[in-house]
This record gives sequence, C-alpha cells and structure tokens, in this order.
Amino acid sequence: PLAYHFRTYSPDGWLTEKTERIPADRVLALWRKTMPSQIREITPLAPAITRSNDTEEYLDAVGIKEKILASLSVFIKKLIPGGVSPGRGVGTANGNDDYDSKTGYKKKRIAPGMIMEMQPGDEVQSVIPTGQAANARDLVSLHQRLIGSGQGLSYEATSRDMSQVNYSSARQGLLEDQRTYEDWQQWLIDHFLSEVYTEVIISAVLSGELSLPGFWSKKGTYLNHEWIAPGWSWIDPLKEIKANELSISTGQDNLANVCARTGYDWREVMGQRARELAFQKELEVKYGISMKGGVEVAYETAAGNAAENNAKGTGGN
Repeated sequence: PLAYHFRTYSPDGWLTEKTERIPADRVLALWRKTMPSQIREITPLAPAITRSNDTEEYLDAVGIKEKILASLSVFIKKLIPGGVSPGRGVGTANGNDDYDSKTGYKKKRIAPGMIMEMQPGDEVQSVIPTGQAANARDLVSLHQRLIGSGQGLSYEATSRDMSQVNYSSARQGLLEDQRTYEDWQQWLIDHFLSEVYTEVIISAVLSGELSLPGFWSKKGTYLNHEWIAPGWSWIDPLKEIKANELSISTGQDNLANVCARTGYDWREVMGQRARELAFQKELEVKYGISMKGGVEVAYETAAGNAAENNAKGTGGN
C-alpha cells in the first residue's frame, strides 16, 4: 500500500464526505496475513459472523413466537354467506372504518369480559400455536460455543455463564483462554506498542522534551525496554501461591515469570520488599516492635511498656 485514506469528522462529531491521505509509512496497519494472496485485512471475527447472525435471527423468531403464545387470536368462520358487505369498496372517508376494505367484513376486537352476539351461522375458532421455546437456551449456548471456539476462547469466557463449571474445569478453561490472550498481547507488543514507544522517545528527544546524552550513538541502549502485560487473577489464589512457591524452590520456575503472570516487575517487587524489610528492622531496633507476632499485638505490647515506664517515672517514648 502507498497510502491510506481516512474519513474525517467535523468538530462536533459528524462524519464528513472528505478523506485525509496518510502515507503508508506513517500508518501502523494492524492485521494478520493468513493467506499468500491476501492483500488486505480480514477481521478475526469473520468465522463468528454467520453464527452471530443465525443466533440473532433465531432469537427474533423465538420472541415473535412467544408473543403469539402470550396472545389470544380467533378466526370467525362464516357458515352462511351474508351477501355483499356494506364495507366492501367503501373508503374511510365515508365513515365506514369498522369494515375491512380488503375483505368487506366488519372488524371485531376482543376485550376482557366482553359479551358479543354473533351472526347466525358464525363460528369462533381460537388459534393456539403449538410448541414451546424450551430448546432456545440449548441452541443459543451451542452457537456461543461455536463463536467462542472460532476465536480460540472457551464458552465461559464468551458467555459469562459459569453455571456448568467446577474449579478444575474453570481453571483449565482459564489457562487455555490466557494462551489466546497472551498471543494477542505479544502480537500487539511486536507490531504496535514497541513501534509507538520508539516513535515517542525519538520525538521527545528531537523536540528537546527529553535529554538523553549520546542518544544517537546509544540508541539501542536507550530504546531497550520490556513490556509487562496485565496480570491474571486466579480462581483459588492460595493454591496458586503454594504452587508458585514450590516451583521456585525446586527450580522449575523463577520469580520473574511468577511476577510477570501477575502483572508486576520482579525488580520492583524485590525492591519494595527490601524497603519493607529495612523499615521493619528499623522498627525493631528503635521501638522493639516485631512483625512476627502481628502488627496489632506488637503495638499493644509497645504501648503497654511505655505506659509502665511512665508510671515508674523512667520516661521513654
């Protein structure tokens, strides 16, 4: 592509008929090429479009069917023809609004508690549609499963329906979904986020907003960075923490991977932990407060010792 033409909007948000031409080297086109002959993007939701359309049409039909079931419809069967109806061919301008202009029969309406006398030979037949929409839930669930599988996601992730899962199945589905999310996250990092990061840093240096000595000779060093994706919350945190502790102690995993899975930088975690331990040591030396027995117990003990010292006249803080 040589350029992209973007539609423009007015300041108040209305779409105009004008387009703005942007050279292709200034555009980040985020799309995956899955076929050698593919020359433009195809939405990843393409496999789910027909299923979504089928589900929408089915739900519309079910809704109409339920409305009919909730209504009372009757047909009046005339056994004796009544001849030419005064309403046939007569428009509403003559005041005959009670007659159907197509059939010539008088219009009738059913009201609660009404008593209506019929013409001789007229017979009333009620319309009661058969069948129920009890299988609608199963069919919609099936379509949601097909839509989710087309995106590499589980049924629970696409429908938010957790009524048929337990801990093991929910965790298994979550792990499979995370693999899909991680694939898209890494793809965005490689094709979009890193590109934007580089452009922002270079623009800041050129504009003077960011002063980096020897930037152009050390460009690779200054632009070296690491992306940490949002972390995942586990179904049972206690089990996951014990599993992480065991995997780190046995050398099967490391702190960097564990922190990355929860959305944290292991350097920041260790730095924060070091500051907490240093502050804890300061409290122990200065006030005799130990965190081992719990914060509340430690402060109560320290307060009691101070009150006892004051009573004896020895002072102290």
